[in-house]
Amino acid sequence: MPFRKKVIAANWKMNKTTAEAAQFVSDFKIELGDETHADVVLVPAFVALKTVSDLLTGTGIKLGAQNIFWEKSGAFTGEISAEMLREVFVRYVVIGHSERRQYFGETNATVNKRVKAALAAHFRPILCIGETLAEREAGKVEEIVVSQFREGLAGISEAEIPDEIIIAYEPVWAIGTGKTATPAQAQEVHALIRRTAAGVFGEKFAEKLRIQYGGSVKGANSRELMGQPDIDGALVGGASLDPREFALIVKNSV
Repeated sequence: MPFRKKVIAANWKMNKTTAEAAQFVSDFKIELGDETHADVVLVPAFVALKTVSDLLTGTGIKLGAQNIFWEKSGAFTGEISAEMLREVFVRYVVIGHSERRQYFGETNATVNKRVKAALAAHFRPILCIGETLAEREAGKVEEIVVSQFREGLAGISEAEIPDEIIIAYEPVWAIGTGKTATPAQAQEVHALIRRTAAGVFGEKFAEKLRIQYGGSVKGANSRELMGQPDIDGALVGGASLDPREFALIVKNSV
């Protein structure tokens, strides 16, 4: 099995003021210490991007954004462009999070446009896919996950797909609910995603593809989850708001 460096991302969602974000970074750097075995990404709200970016200078911690729009500029109230994100040294962009799909009308088609905009700007997309509880209970996990993968990356050829793209499998029923997919359940879907990637983009790409798990990840369950052969990190929500807990998750990714 090829080596895939774990990638652990803290998705703060609509939490933390600029001052709170700054305090987190200060505390987190102390808690994390010299850990370098995983790629670590902080994904604050837009208003805190510049502050967090400045505080991460000289560290190995990368900056991510929670969204990106596909146009360069214009009358798109509430959106943010690649150029705006590049100005504050964003490296990663979370795209298609289930909350964006549920509350803000994101579809596979609009997710695809955002992925292409991120790739064109040389960002590293974190493409989120996953099923709802109703879809799981109806036996539609494979159908939903495969379609979200294929349609989210539609129009990108095998020659064009970069190694930097990341997939985050997030079962919607496990996000913010305290419920977590068992390591076996998560591994089963991660393996499905890797097989799908091999079918679409080839075995070489699939072997390198990093697939995160997201859904009530915390220090207590992170080691077992990330010990699965096809789980290459975590997209962390609530637990990432606490610097000590998030540092523990990073340390558990060894």
